Amino acid sequence: MKRYSKDPAAIAALSPEQYRVTQQNGTEYPGTGEYLHNHAAGIYVDVVSGEPLFASSDKFESGCGWPSFTKPITPAHVQELRDISHGMIRTEVRSAHGDSHLGHVFPDGPRDRGGLRYCINSASLRFIPLEQMEAEGYGEYINQVEER
Repeated sequence: MKRYSKDPAAIAALSPEQYRVTQQNGTEYPGTGEYLHNHAAGIYVDVVSGEPLFASSDKFESGCGWPSFTKPITPAHVQELRDISHGMIRTEVRSAHGDSHLGHVFPDGPRDRGGLRYCINSASLRFIPLEQMEAEGYGEYINQVEER
């Protein structure tokens, strides 16, 4: 099984926005994320550790201004933590091995798909297209990605 960890070289290569979001718990401005309107088949991995987080099959248009997913590929790769910042009570989502801030999860997703909305910053993700998944070591997740 592949091991994932917080990679200092990957952190050093982050753009200022990726660093702000993943390492300083930042949030992208709504509607600005690179993957908001990405409809290609593939998976989204942590930009720091490479751990697989979300599949395009579970992505949906929520209208919130950030990429939204109904569930993580592997629940063990996503940690959910209580967040009481900014005068709100929310559930923060972080990558388990990379410890990157990803976004938040809310209970207002599609009811027929579990009812959750993982609201995720594009800056915390790297997209691996379906046709590159095998070559990049993510072949075991191909069955979770639907052709579009």
